[in-house]
Amino acid sequence: MSEQSQDLNVTITESAQEYLRELLAKQDCEGIAIRMFVSSPGTPNAETCIAYCRPGEEEEGDVMLEMDGLKAFFEGRSIPYLDEARVDYASDKMGGQLTIRAPNSRMPKITDDSPIEDRINYVLYNEVNPGLAAHGGQVSLVEVTDDHYAVLKFGGGCQGCGMVDMTLKEGVEKSLQEKVPELAGVKDVTDHTDRSQAYY
Repeated sequence: MSEQSQDLNVTITESAQEYLRELLAKQDCEGIAIRMFVSSPGTPNAETCIAYCRPGEEEEGDVMLEMDGLKAFFEGRSIPYLDEARVDYASDKMGGQLTIRAPNSRMPKITDDSPIEDRINYVLYNEVNPGLAAHGGQVSLVEVTDDHYAVLKFGGGCQGCGMVDMTLKEGVEKSLQEKVPELAGVKDVTDHTDRSQAYY
């Protein structure tokens, strides 16, 4: 298991632990645990998830935490996004509800050691997109290629805009390379022939 456990700052309240223990007990699987992770971390679509984790389903890099009769795994890559996360369970007339609050899932604490995708997303969502939003546009990261190019997708008002090559090369690439020096450059996947939503 990873050495990051001291960096783990997640609170699972007593009531939530009790609820999760009951859920796991119903699964009829010896050694079953929970696993917490963030999908699409560092983006506006970030979602914090808790899933069942049967023995052997944990992944390399996961951090394990044992609570009273409850074993939890946390995805190593998600730990910066789970900082200050809180899992609570409140019972009501309808039975009750498990709530997960993860204030840093969309806005991580980025360091030089963060994965390159996280650092690119951070720049896109905090510096690039606010400027494009005035034109109804946005840009998102599709992938980082093996030769360190960021493949970007332009959407909204950027789609079909004749200025997008200029925006891509001049603005976005420059901003990204300043903050992510190992990036070789940017490429665009959007089909710019679709001018249906173009902004002029």
